[in-house]
This record gives sequence, C-alpha cells and structure tokens, in this order.
Amino acid sequence: MPAPTLEHATPAGDDSLDIAVPSDLPLQVQRALQEDLGAGDLTAALVPADRQCRATIISRESAVICGRPYVDACFTALDPAVRLDWRIAEGEVASPDQVLLEVTGAARALLSCERSALNFLQLLSATATAARAYTALIAGTGCTVLDTRKTIPGLRTAQKYAVRIGGAHNHRMGLYDAILIKENHIIASGGIAAAVDRARQIDPRVTVEVEVECLAELREVIAARADIALLDDFPLELLREAVAINRAAPRPLRLEASGGVSAESVRRIAETGVDFVSIGAITKHIKAIDLSMRFA
Repeated sequence: MPAPTLEHATPAGDDSLDIAVPSDLPLQVQRALQEDLGAGDLTAALVPADRQCRATIISRESAVICGRPYVDACFTALDPAVRLDWRIAEGEVASPDQVLLEVTGAARALLSCERSALNFLQLLSATATAARAYTALIAGTGCTVLDTRKTIPGLRTAQKYAVRIGGAHNHRMGLYDAILIKENHIIASGGIAAAVDRARQIDPRVTVEVEVECLAELREVIAARADIALLDDFPLELLREAVAINRAAPRPLRLEASGGVSAESVRRIAETGVDFVSIGAITKHIKAIDLSMRFA
C-alpha cells in the first residue's frame, strides 16, 4: 500500500471522538508488561531506585496517533505517581519529529515500560493510519470501509479500537456477535435458504450475512431475506451488475465487497454502489510507526 496521504484527512481530536476504550485494555497491558518483565528488569536495576527522570516520545514519521490509553496504562502500572503530558490528541495526525508525550517519573519504571508502551503506540497508530488512508480514498462515494477478523492474536479489541479512531468501521468483533455464512456453512446446511432460515432460528436479533461467489447465489440470498450479501472477489463489472440486481429487488440487501482490495482499487470498488468494502490489510498488512523515547 502506498504511503498514506494524511494532509487532507480530517483529524479527530479527543472532543470529537465518542469511541469507548476496550474493556480488556488492563488485561492486554498486564500481559504485555509480564511477557517483557518476567521476574524483573535486570538492566533497569542498574539505575538507583530513587532516581527521577523525564523522557519524551517522538514520532519519526507522519501518522494518525492512536493508543494513548494503552501507553498511560503501561506507565501508571509501574509508577502510579508518573506524570504524563500529552502534546497530541488521540486520532490527531502527527508530523515527523513531533513530540507526542512528555513523561516524568521513576527512572526504573520509565525504562521498564518503554518497549511495551511503544509497542502499543506504534501498532495502533499504524492501524489507525491505514484506516484513515483507506477512508480518505473513498470519500464522497457513500461507501463505508470495514475491517475484518484478520488481527494480531490477543490484540483484536485494541486493533479494532484503532480502526475506529482512524475513521473506519468494525465488521463483527468475532464469531459470537454476527452470523457470516460461507461456502462450507452452505454445503453443510443444505443450501443458502436453509442456512439463512437456521440462522434466524438461532438468534433473530443478529445480523445475517452470506458470502456469494456469483450472481445466481446473490439472487438466492436476496430471496432468503438475509441482511447482507458478501460479494467475494467480484470484478468491477459483476459488482455493478450485483448492485443493479439488488436495487431492483423488492427487499434490497446491503452489499459488501471483499477480496484483494488495495489502495489502487478501493475507490473503483466503492464507486460501483456497494454499501461496504472490507479490507483485511488495515489490521494485517501494516508497518509499525517509527517512534522513539529519549531521556532528557
């Protein structure tokens, strides 16, 4: 994916965000610190226990900054008295060499937290940056960018939080909050209509989506009265046909395009008239943002 162009994307500061921090944040931070610290930070023990220090975290490249709550939790876990002075809002675009945070506290705690805090910040900022870039690419089309379940194990809620900070939307969180019927489900259930009917029996409240591979299957999904049809790897002409068929139906569905979406193709896909485009690359094909922490 080309380097995101962020200059023309509207950054969302703290006041404009209504995005809940994941409830499992404390557990994720606890696990991150435990895997790094183990029985204790041997190198940090070189520093006197009473030494207080000040450090800054700097972004070395342009990025949508995301992960402040995770960074805060890392530092306060080891030094409850730490002072954190953020110079940038969650969801705001940082410039190269911009100071993001000034942190003052026990030197040992700052040293021991450094890597875990930066790991969260560089990963989540990269995810938010990708989400913002893709969202900007389809601006004005009426289409919505969705993420997928292709996330880093153990960090799904964190990455999906970052997707929202970046301005895109979440697909289902997991296998428990929506039904997505794929080819093997259809075969095992005895057909599309049977699968959708069984899905409604399992839980009539949840969204039912069916993956289709051709226009004939799309017509079956429309007739079965599912909520969403997932158009898997449809070329542009077939996407346009699918949109036309759906719009002519007595009860149109919402349409989601997926499969091999890139920065080069996403706008053309969105312009076909589909409602959603899901992009695994937002959480899977990311390069961590270049950050550094320096003691003053």
